[in-house]
Amino acid sequence: MRERALELGARTLIMGVLNVTPDSFSDGGEFFSPERAVERALEIEAEGADLLDIGGESTRPGAKSVSVEEECRRVLPVLERLRDLLHIPISVDTTKYEVARAALEMGAAMINDVSGLRRDERLADLAAEFGAALVIMHSRGTPETMQQLPPSPDILREIADHFAWALARAQAHGVAVEQLVLDPGLGFGKTFADNLLILNRLGIFADFGRPLLVGPSRKSFIGHITAKAPRERIFGTAAAVVAAIFRGAHIVRVHDVREMRDVVRVADAILQAGGPLPFLGLAG
Repeated sequence: MRERALELGARTLIMGVLNVTPDSFSDGGEFFSPERAVERALEIEAEGADLLDIGGESTRPGAKSVSVEEECRRVLPVLERLRDLLHIPISVDTTKYEVARAALEMGAAMINDVSGLRRDERLADLAAEFGAALVIMHSRGTPETMQQLPPSPDILREIADHFAWALARAQAHGVAVEQLVLDPGLGFGKTFADNLLILNRLGIFADFGRPLLVGPSRKSFIGHITAKAPRERIFGTAAAVVAAIFRGAHIVRVHDVREMRDVVRVADAILQAGGPLPFLGLAG
């Protein structure tokens, strides 16, 4: 990822979430001001995150897209202030070419594309140009429509088909395979049963030979089980994080970094008692 390289497999990496939006599902508005966002970014690093994922557009169910100008207005001042302060790599959570380019020009090292190149394949051109890592996520529909879609007849096959297509497209645009990460997209147009199945069968996606990123943090399927509000889903998130690690996740994307750091360390220790995890490299 640009001038950096991350070793994936020696231990599970933690991606900390920073939403600079007024309407994200669990922390909307809390870090909307650049000052508060920068403060939280530094906290996330201090709490033990390996990556910071900054997003300026909510992807909660029903959320409407914002303009390029508005997304840039939210994200870029934060990136500018963090440029000389943060030591961990920054990922920009966007589907927009213009936002991703501006973020990369300010030092971001990863593009986290929740559309998985379906919205704009030029994101792959940017990853190739800057040597940035690219997260290819599977989603059904858009945030505005995804919960209105009929259930997938075979969600695992649908995700696998999308990964195969997106990996081929990314490489056709010049992205090296070592720059690519896959995310099955928990919650994005999936039913309650789909989310549980994806976690339980996560290992089937190891056949693609790329690192797996999983983001179960505070998701509604956890609330469905525990009947708790998003901010009260820490223990449920912890259980989902452990399940993801045991099924082959290399990176977990979470809001509660401090708490999940201990969860990840214990899960890794249990796994490594049986021998080292498979190595996968992510490099630019």
